[in-house]
Amino acid sequence: MSMDDERIAYVVSNTEVLRPPRQTLSTFGTTNVYYYLVTEPSYRELMGGEEETVVREGRVLAERPRVVTPAYLANVEGFSDHAKRYLEMVAREHGSNTPGLFYGYRNEPKEMNIVTSGMTAVVHKIEDDIEKEGNPLTAIIKGVDDMWDVSLLKFIFDMTRHSLGSNVYELGRRGLLDVDRSGIPLDARMSIEKLFSLVKKGELDPSALKLELDRWGVFEEYEDRFFWLFK
Repeated sequence: MSMDDERIAYVVSNTEVLRPPRQTLSTFGTTNVYYYLVTEPSYRELMGGEEETVVREGRVLAERPRVVTPAYLANVEGFSDHAKRYLEMVAREHGSNTPGLFYGYRNEPKEMNIVTSGMTAVVHKIEDDIEKEGNPLTAIIKGVDDMWDVSLLKFIFDMTRHSLGSNVYELGRRGLLDVDRSGIPLDARMSIEKLFSLVKKGELDPSALKLELDRWGVFEEYEDRFFWLFK
């Protein structure tokens, strides 16, 4: 294990969610999770006896989970050759059209403050503020200062894992995990129809629709409808 790997492993093992969100990720909409990430400053040893706590605020926007297959992911840009080989292994073992969930996230940092107080007191103050606001989707995370973004990713991973069961159940109950003869999940068919509607209204560039059809390998099936949009 390299030094970088060892450092990341240290950060992960020393990241703790002090107050998790009171709700799981939404199955059918975007979830807006506000976070406070508290750390001891990396320069703590130079401070002497004075206590300080670094407080980073922001929000994580979790998009509606999408039903995908290994065949679809193999056509998504941004994966390395190693990742694509892994997807090929998954397809061979479970089938290229086995449905799974794909979660998309966007982090929007808000501000960072250095508070002249110990972490325990700072956390209690933040908890009091959260209780007054009453937002069930606010979290407090204790992380490591010089790699705080790794601590945030650890939180996102855990949040996804805890939400997976309920998301799968709700999608399955509505039949959205069902795969048709072409290997396309019902959820994907509905998403394609929504993209057609957005393009028709002028709210989406046609290239985005074309890209999605290519990823699913169904452009020929929708070709006439696609070109009709330009008439």
